[in-house]
Amino acid sequence: MDPRPDHLLLVDDDRQLLALLADYLRAAGYRISTATQGREMRAVLATEAIDLVVLDLMLPGEDGLMLCRDLRSREVEPLPILMLTARGDEADRVLGLEMGADDYLAKPFATRELLARIRAVLRRTRQLPPRLAPQRQARRLGFANWVLDTTGRHLLDPAGTLVPLTGGEYRLLRTLLDHPQRVLSRDQLLNLTQSREAEPFDRSIDLLVSRLRRRLRDNAKEAHLVKTVRNEGYVFCAAVEALE
Repeated sequence: MDPRPDHLLLVDDDRQLLALLADYLRAAGYRISTATQGREMRAVLATEAIDLVVLDLMLPGEDGLMLCRDLRSREVEPLPILMLTARGDEADRVLGLEMGADDYLAKPFATRELLARIRAVLRRTRQLPPRLAPQRQARRLGFANWVLDTTGRHLLDPAGTLVPLTGGEYRLLRTLLDHPQRVLSRDQLLNLTQSREAEPFDRSIDLLVSRLRRRLRDNAKEAHLVKTVRNEGYVFCAAVEALE
C-alpha cells in the first residue's frame, strides 16, 4: 500500500498562479490545499494535517511575515514553511528567515525549482542528510547543562524549561553538536543545514547563528558556546555528551 502523499498548503492571493502551482504539484504526487489569505489558511490548518506551507510574502491584510510569525508561535510541532517573495531584496529574505521560514524562493521562479525546494525542506525536517551521520546516536545530547532531545526535537535549558526552536535553529544546533570543537565555514553550514550553495553576500547562516545564540543566551561578544572564527566560520566550543 502506498504511503500517504505529503499534504501541502499553498497560500497566495494570485488565484491564477495558485491554480497553476496546485496542478503542477498534484501531478508531482502531492495532495494540495489552497488559501488566498490568513483566515483561509487557519481554517485549513484547523481541519487538515498539513506537511508544509508554501507562503507568499505579499498578501492582503495579514502579510506572509505576520502569518509566518503566527505559525511559529503555535505550541505544536513546527510546520515547515517555504516563503515566496515577489522581490529579491536581501532584506526580505533575511526578514523571512528571521520570522522562522525554513527557506525562501524569489518570484518569478521555475516550477522545477519550487518542487526541488519543497522536497529539500521536507527531507531536512524529517531526517538529517546522510553526510551528517551523527557521531552520537543517543536520544538526548547534553552540553553545558543544556539538553537537546533529538526525537522530540526540543531544547531544555539548565533549569529544565522548554526552549522552542524553529526547524532551521534545530538543524543548525544539531549540526554543531555533531561536530563540536570543529570550525565549520558558512558555506559548509549552509550546505549541511539547507542543502544549497551560498549566494553572493548570503547572510542567512549569520542570521541563524544569531537567532540560535539568543535561544542559548550566548552573548555574541563573549560567546561561550558558538564562537565566531574570523574569516573562517563558527565553532561549537562546549563538550557534548550522549545522555542515557
